[in-house]
Amino acid sequence: MEKILDIAEAIAHEKGLQPEKVLESLKTAFVQTAKRVINRNFAFEAHIDEETKSIKIVQTITVVSDGDERLNDEELAPAYIPLSEAREYDDQVELDDQLQVDHNLEDYGRTGASQLHREIEFHIQRLVEDEVYSKYQSKIGTLVSGRVTRVDSQNATYIEVDEIRAVLPMKSRIKGEYFEVGDHIKAVVRRVNMDKEHGIGIELSRTSPKFLEQLLALEVPEINDGTVIIEKAARIPGERAKIAIMSTHPQVDAVGATVGVKGVRINAVSDELIGENIDCIEYTTIPELFVSRTMSPAILSHVEIVKNEEGENEKAIITLPVDQKSKAIGKSGINIRLASMLTGMQIELVESDAVTNEDGEIEEAKDGVDALEALFN
Repeated sequence: MEKILDIAEAIAHEKGLQPEKVLESLKTAFVQTAKRVINRNFAFEAHIDEETKSIKIVQTITVVSDGDERLNDEELAPAYIPLSEAREYDDQVELDDQLQVDHNLEDYGRTGASQLHREIEFHIQRLVEDEVYSKYQSKIGTLVSGRVTRVDSQNATYIEVDEIRAVLPMKSRIKGEYFEVGDHIKAVVRRVNMDKEHGIGIELSRTSPKFLEQLLALEVPEINDGTVIIEKAARIPGERAKIAIMSTHPQVDAVGATVGVKGVRINAVSDELIGENIDCIEYTTIPELFVSRTMSPAILSHVEIVKNEEGENEKAIITLPVDQKSKAIGKSGINIRLASMLTGMQIELVESDAVTNEDGEIEEAKDGVDALEALFN
């Protein structure tokens, strides 16, 4: 097998792989071939001759005492030789020495060649799949784009992404959107699976909060460069979303930068999400204030945080004017659900006798949102 190093370099270049890994795969292929065409119980090793750029197959036999039990084991015996027999070849041999016997796969003719071809093809393919798997495993939660190649009877959309085909299941598609062959779409990598029968499977999503975050990073330079950070995001896909953002620079308004002039940035993201409304909320570590902001547009009278036994925020009890309850809940409960998802707390609403006037101020109430904001700012 001449110039195996040149073959490894050629395969590495063609497949975009590291030459060292390709060489290891080739050595494994040679060893497996030797086991198949010579003896599966022999202990083989593959050695590279740098000068000739060839590969050698060597059978390793360990010297053991004549009474060693492994000599009586049909599976293990081929890897061992009794001391007395070994000294017939070399009287200087000692226990645990290793003797090496060279084998040449070319001596096994067409059978050896065809078996080696299959083994090389198999191990290189496994290496390619491992590399692709690692590549996309590191891309989980990031944005990819590709062309639709097929839509099956279950409305699963198959997308060609670089060198691999990914699938966007119907459950991960925004309600009301449809794709046709040839469409170019964006999505985030949700899951990467390795299956022995079907190979690598990449599942995409357009309903994940990560998709919203990645679209915002694409559209808002301040998010992309880290000046504005998305702390949390919650979505009810295709309907409404809330994102909690904060600025790392005192002169950058997180909400203003994200929305853009006349809403151009946030509207571009909303268009990609089939008109999904996106509420931008300034994040704060003060739980009462954060809850009050997530419940917008409702005006609240008071927020009380209830902690669990571990000291974690578990529930927010919100007192609000009677005429604000419908705003707090939102259409089909969407506002309170998003607020709960964003804060990670259960939210309980308690009505008070107070009402809001035309200026949005609470009458006959001790506390209001303005007072709450003033308390913590």
